[in-house]
Amino acid sequence: MTRLSLRLRVFLFFAALALGGSALIGAALWLGLARAQASTPENGFAFAGIVAVLGLLALCAGIWLLFDENVARPIERIAAEMRARAHAGVDRRVDTHAARYLGDLAPAAEAVSAQLGASTLATAQRVAVETERLAAETARLTALLTEIPVAMMMVGPGGQIVLYDGQAAEVLAQIHVPRLNAPLSDYFDPEAVAQAVRRMHRSGREVALVLASVDGRQSYAARMRPLDGGGYLLTVDGAEAQIAPEAERPLVYDFDLLTAPAPAALEDTPLSRLVHVVFDTETTGLLPHKDEVVQIAAVRVVNGRIVPGEVLDLLVDPGMPIPPAATRVHRVTDAMVRGRPDIAEAGRRFHGFARGAVIVAHNAPFDMAFLRRHQARMGVVWDNPILDTVLLSAVLFGAGQPHTLDALCERLGVTLPPALRHTALGDARATAEVLVRMLPMLEARGITTFGQVLEETRRHGRILADQN
Repeated sequence: MTRLSLRLRVFLFFAALALGGSALIGAALWLGLARAQASTPENGFAFAGIVAVLGLLALCAGIWLLFDENVARPIERIAAEMRARAHAGVDRRVDTHAARYLGDLAPAAEAVSAQLGASTLATAQRVAVETERLAAETARLTALLTEIPVAMMMVGPGGQIVLYDGQAAEVLAQIHVPRLNAPLSDYFDPEAVAQAVRRMHRSGREVALVLASVDGRQSYAARMRPLDGGGYLLTVDGAEAQIAPEAERPLVYDFDLLTAPAPAALEDTPLSRLVHVVFDTETTGLLPHKDEVVQIAAVRVVNGRIVPGEVLDLLVDPGMPIPPAATRVHRVTDAMVRGRPDIAEAGRRFHGFARGAVIVAHNAPFDMAFLRRHQARMGVVWDNPILDTVLLSAVLFGAGQPHTLDALCERLGVTLPPALRHTALGDARATAEVLVRMLPMLEARGITTFGQVLEETRRHGRILADQN
């Protein structure tokens, strides 16, 4: 069959329908005639009709299964692989064996992908040289900034953090995990900040202020300087912040946030403009109504990229012994969680880390069930919008493909060290890498807003129902 042309193979499907249908009708008429001779003509005609209809339905079902397995699914698979190659930077060969009955389509797709890969590689090499130069300059700037005893943050016109240096990260971490694009009011008294902003705008000059943390436990002497185009530069006395030299962190920034448009309704917000918090949990078992969380980890994705350093990784005391079978999977022991925060405290910290973001998980109903079960103890409400990478995979690659995290990582070229597999942080990081590769693929399909993604994923909800 592989030596026949694609057009001839498609013709054979229809020929099989025609010949098989004719044979079935003939057989049905022959059986009906025998029945008519043995009983009545009406009985014979009815019997022939029933046999013909059932036979044609069975024939069509069989032909459809062959067509689906050898034509429809391979075409869908090739399209998904080419889209991953074009928009997610995945460097892997097209599966020509799966599409062996599609004539020259698979080799042609492989040729296009290879040509695209060669062009992309040449471009990537040029970009890598420039990126290396910029990285060296950034490293020098970061080293210089960490030598200056001042913590520095840049705040956009909307009050969101656009840049923070290593020392500012340490200041923010004394209140909560540093978060790019988070409102400054999540960390410091919003009224004091607003008053200083008004004074700065009136004078057009730098103003001094005292920053009080939202928990009331810290206060810092700071200065606020206006920036061209809106926003301001905020500096905090590093000595007063008691910054440890060994706690230095890299410079974190995204200047695109300075010019980001005003937030739209969530359903109309472009995917690339959303802040995603990708998380995973490890538990004592697989029953959300009785088992407990032993580890929560999360990473943040802003403007389609994973933000370095913005990580939450918490061991959680489950209040019960961890079964040995569970420990063999995630390697979390009773000794490791002894004295750690319980789910109420850990849940509150994760809730703060995910504030204002879309929560993303692989098979999200499973992980969210543990959090929602304890939300009364946490004193929070889990009302964040949620995306599930299982459903995103079904949208992009078809419901008939495997949608495990391992399968997605292999399909999208994400490498996860074996030592990190089935750890909360490792799986959260892998899921974030998968998400970052899938976002441009979704946009290339014309699925550009959060509302459109929800509409598409609802069509595949049965996949999650089967898994849970």
